[in-house]
Amino acid sequence: MHPHPSRPWAEADPARLARVAGVLTDIDDTLTSHGVLEPAARHALQRLRDAGVPVLAITGRPQGWSEPFATSWPIDAIVAENGAVALWRENDRLSIEYAQDAATRRANALRLEAAARRVLAEVPGATLARDSSGRVTDIAVDHAEFAHLDDAQIARVAEVMRSEGMHATVSSIHVNGWFGDHDKLSGARWIARRRLGRDLDAEHADWVYVGDSTNDQLMFGRFDLSVGVANLLDFAGQLTVWPTYITEGARGRGFAEVADRLIAARRGS
Repeated sequence: MHPHPSRPWAEADPARLARVAGVLTDIDDTLTSHGVLEPAARHALQRLRDAGVPVLAITGRPQGWSEPFATSWPIDAIVAENGAVALWRENDRLSIEYAQDAATRRANALRLEAAARRVLAEVPGATLARDSSGRVTDIAVDHAEFAHLDDAQIARVAEVMRSEGMHATVSSIHVNGWFGDHDKLSGARWIARRRLGRDLDAEHADWVYVGDSTNDQLMFGRFDLSVGVANLLDFAGQLTVWPTYITEGARGRGFAEVADRLIAARRGS
C-alpha cells in the first residue's frame, strides 16, 4: 500500500464528531459505483437525514444528470458542474440556481464549444463525456467512465483547456473544464448559505467533507474533518493534499462508515 499521511477514520474523536454541523460529499466513486448510487450509501444518506445531519453533494456531474437525484435522494441539495449550478427539492418541485448570470452563460457557451472542438482535434482518443448534453457551464472529457485515456492524454486534455483560459480538474472519471472563478469550495459556501443559512468559512472545523479523487484536494485542504474513501488510494501517486482521515471501505461502503461514526457520536454511543 502506498504510504500516506491520512489517519484511519476510526480514530476520529467522537466528541468532535458529535458537534458536526453537516456533511459535504462528492458523488462519483464516493457515493456511487459505475454511476449508480450504492445501497450502502443510500441507506447512509437516509440515516443521516433521520439523525438531522444535513448533506450537500458537490459534483462535477452536469445539471441534467443531477436533476432527478436532487429530488429523489435524501440530501439537502446538489451543487453540480464544479460549483456552477445548485439544485434542490423545495415544495415538491425542483429549484435550480446558477452561479453565473444568463448573459455570461450564453457568452461562455460559444467558448466552451470552441474549446471542446480543440481538445478533440488535438488529443488523439479524446471523447466528450456521455453526459455532455446535460451540461450548461462546462465541458467534460471521458477518461475512465466509458473510455480510457492514459496519464499523458489526461494531462494534455487539461493543458489544452487551461491554454483556452479555462479551469481544469481531473475527477475519477472525467476531465472537466470551465470558464469562471467558481469551484467546489465556492459552490459549497454558496449552497450552505443559501439552503441552510450556514457560514462554511466560520464553521469549517465542524463540517465533514468526503471525496475520492485528485479534484477533491481543494476541499481536503479546507476542512479539518476531511475524509477520503479507500479508493482514493488509486490516486496516491498524484495527490499533493491528503484528507485528514481515510476509510477502510471503498466508495459507498466508505461513505457509510463516515455516516455510522457521525450518527453514533451524536447518540453518545
